[in-house]
This record gives sequence, C-alpha cells and structure tokens, in this order.
Amino acid sequence: MNGAKNWFFADGYLPAKTGSGAMESHEALMLFNTLPDQVAVRLDIYFSDRPPIRDIRLTVPGERVISLRLDHPDDIGGAVIPALTQYALRVRADHEIVVQFGRLDVTQPNLSYYVGVGYHE
Repeated sequence: MNGAKNWFFADGYLPAKTGSGAMESHEALMLFNTLPDQVAVRLDIYFSDRPPIRDIRLTVPGERVISLRLDHPDDIGGAVIPALTQYALRVRADHEIVVQFGRLDVTQPNLSYYVGVGYHE
C-alpha cells in the first residue's frame, strides 16, 4: 500500500499574518505520489460558518511531492481561506497517495511548527 485515496484533516485555522520577518505564518498541505503516473486529486474545504468549497482539482505528478500553501489562492484553485477561520479538509485521489498537513505559526516570539495527523481510508 502506498497511502490512501481519501484523507481528512479536521483542524485548519490559518494564523494571522504579522510582521515582515524571514518566516511567514501559514498552513500547507503536502501531497506525495509514489506511483510512476500522475494522480488526479479533488480538494474540499469545509467551514464552521459557511458552505464548503468543493471539487478543487489538482494533479500530483508521478513520483513527486507537491506542497500547497493554503494561504495562497493560486495553489488551491483560486479558493480563499480567511485567516482565523476554522476549517477542515477532505482530499480525494483517484489512486493512493500520502497526505500531510502542517502549520507554521510565527505570531508569537517562540515560533511553532505543527503537523496535523490526518485520518485516511
């Protein structure tokens, strides 16, 4: 097995943008395809206070990893995730992939990096 086709991440909450340091607060979704052929992916974003954004179409090239900055609309099909808003992600792939979620928070002096463990099936 090389991952799973369905992944879920329940704890999304983009940190606020602060300062102009070398590092910028953000969240990212890493999609890792170990197969030789590309994999088609659909991303759904669910919110606590508004309807979901569904079927954002992405492609992961064969034997590659891509990192999607969730604060960069161009990385996620033009979708906008507002800062300081609770959201969750569903990732659906047409073949098995490995998915990881991460958050870099530099809004306080001791920066933190958080890796969210996803549920998959």
